[in-house]
Amino acid sequence: MLENPRSPRVRAVAKLAKKPARVESGLFLLEGPQAVSEALRFRPELVVELFATPSALDRHDGIRRAAAEAGLTVEFVTEQVLESMADTVTPQGFVAVCRQFPTALKDVFASGPKLVAILEEVRDPGNAGTIVRAADAAGADAVVFSGRAVDLYNPKVVRSSTGSIFHVPVAVGASLEDVLERARAAGLVVLAADVKGDDLLDVRNAGVLAGPTAWLFGNEARGLLDEQLALADRAVTVPIYGHAESMNLATAASVCLYESAFAQRS
Repeated sequence: MLENPRSPRVRAVAKLAKKPARVESGLFLLEGPQAVSEALRFRPELVVELFATPSALDRHDGIRRAAAEAGLTVEFVTEQVLESMADTVTPQGFVAVCRQFPTALKDVFASGPKLVAILEEVRDPGNAGTIVRAADAAGADAVVFSGRAVDLYNPKVVRSSTGSIFHVPVAVGASLEDVLERARAAGLVVLAADVKGDDLLDVRNAGVLAGPTAWLFGNEARGLLDEQLALADRAVTVPIYGHAESMNLATAASVCLYESAFAQRS
């Protein structure tokens, strides 16, 4: 059992909370039983190390079995060691180290996608992870982080996705121009979510959402710049019927993605 929270091995894991260590190693942190379960279920080959407190493993026999099936040895650690490794205050008994696995942009559009979410310079980790989760729930074929978007493997992005990064392909690091060129070549209509756009209800009633669609979502603070909006086929706004001043980006993205999912399945 690992008992020393200041040991080199523990420190090496803890460093993965910072981007330079992730870039250098090609690894990232995974915390909590839900995320670990999804990794073991969908991409067990990515899990390099798995740490757990004995009591946590006793409560989650499914993780024990999945780790054994994947040929992984669960390393027991103390609560103090786990807290030193994790990015959160309460990692809920599990921390894993995984290999990064971004999808190549060409592969995203080579598969004939019908619904893609593009995050242009989305910087808030919670928003980014929640949009990945919403895209997964809505049955989207892929998510693309373009421009200076937050790091996909930021611990807060990973946590907010609640395991969805293991379900839906995610491409990173591309320029918006390249992404949209590939999207159009694959037959997708590009809809930009923007407060100056057409009402979402009107767009839905016009039948626009029934076809293959790439939704473009911009930065939380300033949205999409005029030159970025000009690259889209159409701007669309989610109407606010009550008195709210605005809508959180992840919430608006969830609405847009589900409207497309409904239209494509109707």
